[in-house]
Amino acid sequence: MKSADGKMYSTDVADQEQLFRLVQSIPSPKVEPIKIWIAQVASERIDEMIDPEISIDRAIDMYRRKGYSEEWINQRLQGKKERKKLTDEWKRVGVKEKQYAILTNAIYEVWSGMSAKEYKHYKGLKKENLRDNMTDTESALTTLAEVATREISQNEDPATIAHNVDIAHRGGKVAKVAREALEEQLGRSVISQENAKTLNPSETIRQIDDQSQED
Repeated sequence: MKSADGKMYSTDVADQEQLFRLVQSIPSPKVEPIKIWIAQVASERIDEMIDPEISIDRAIDMYRRKGYSEEWINQRLQGKKERKKLTDEWKRVGVKEKQYAILTNAIYEVWSGMSAKEYKHYKGLKKENLRDNMTDTESALTTLAEVATREISQNEDPATIAHNVDIAHRGGKVAKVAREALEEQLGRSVISQENAKTLNPSETIRQIDDQSQED
């Protein structure tokens, strides 16, 4: 890895799973709270595998704890539902899962003018989920583009990735037209640099964090 002096050095690194395994191997009372947390998360994950609805309820609760409004949460869940319908359609017409990103970028590039990666960079994001950092309008336009893409695909039954990309572009165009019409009425762009940190009331998040510490 490159060091501060610009030279490359052999460096010990670990991914997330390996770090957790290292934590579990440390024989220290100070690490015990983290070990307990890891065991709790593992138990919750098993519960979710048995009853997937638990994961949905937990996601809703997590969004609330982060300060999202009920309206935003409902829209996010609807967007998730439509996204699933779209990927199911892609699967039906033979698109491989590793190609989903290509089609998703095709949709974003048309309606927003940016790829998903560029959109995340524009909002100052790294690993965060792009959809979790959209305004209501951005989320609605993304969903519109995905619904349009799915409808066109169902109508045409594409047999090649090139045809699927073309359909993704056309689905994105539907949302682009809606975006431009709205921006003409508003006199401003609806593509926002706002993210979860700026969209959610900081006071709400602070109160939740304080309450968590008290609990």
